[in-house]
Amino acid sequence: MRIAATPEDFVVEELPLFEPEGAGDHLYVRVEKRLCNTEQVARALAREAGVSPREVGYAGRKDRVAVARQWLSVPGLAEQKARGLRGDTWRVLDAVPHRHKLRTGQLAGNRFTLRVREVTPEEALRAREGLPELAAKGFPNRFGPQRFGREGDNAARGRAILAGAALGRDRRAARFLVSAFQAEIFNAFLERRGPPFDRLERGEVAWKHDSGASFVVEDAERESLRAASFELSPSGPILGTKMPRAEGEPGERERAWLREWGAPEPLVPPRGLRLRGGRRPLRARPDALDWAWESEEVLRLEFSLASGCYATVLIESLLG
Repeated sequence: MRIAATPEDFVVEELPLFEPEGAGDHLYVRVEKRLCNTEQVARALAREAGVSPREVGYAGRKDRVAVARQWLSVPGLAEQKARGLRGDTWRVLDAVPHRHKLRTGQLAGNRFTLRVREVTPEEALRAREGLPELAAKGFPNRFGPQRFGREGDNAARGRAILAGAALGRDRRAARFLVSAFQAEIFNAFLERRGPPFDRLERGEVAWKHDSGASFVVEDAERESLRAASFELSPSGPILGTKMPRAEGEPGERERAWLREWGAPEPLVPPRGLRLRGGRRPLRARPDALDWAWESEEVLRLEFSLASGCYATVLIESLLG
């Protein structure tokens, strides 16, 4: 199979958490980009506004080899000027003022329209059998390889920062490297804990899909019934000072695994770097999933995913 053979095969539309208010010091700019990353667009907008790229906000980074539409916030950029801006690989679609900077994670999710090409007969059989189950039971919610950088060393660099390496002047880049270390730990936990994901154990931290809240399981039988209907899922650690911790036997296992994977104990983030942490569900489920075969070898998929979930992981889970 081939994912994103062309940018038009991988279309992603950001679903905002809120609408800009129409007044304020930050201009929310909706852009469409192709064959460039979010940081490149942020730097271009910063030059137009005469501000540092660090002052440009966005909710999440979008894939480079894609047609992606997302919001960025830029202080000091005139609305009329912004509406005419474009580069070789991006263009402004809309511009609306708002009171504050757009922060990482401030999005409801993403809507994807994908074409998977060169699907083999074996992969096609897996897809036909697996799509109904994927829609009902979801897929393992691991972080995709793009989180770890082109050289695959982002997590190691993030681990070094927590061990005392210099942060550097770009704090946003440092936070991204540390987040890759958090992602590496979560992926390792997901693999070690493994399925079933519709069963919960006393002492585990459960995740509520409707609210994003988490709690320690006391009645495993009762909460497993809720997990069977996808109301709840078991969760894994996102390393940080405010990370909810499992208790009992699950808590002992989790602490041992964190030590094994090099998590600092006690965790003292470097000065100038907040690291609250949290939990992440071990599975995700696509919303409004639709599919069609455009030919024997081309599968078109349309679906929405919650913030932080990876479309490429969904496809790999489906097709192998």
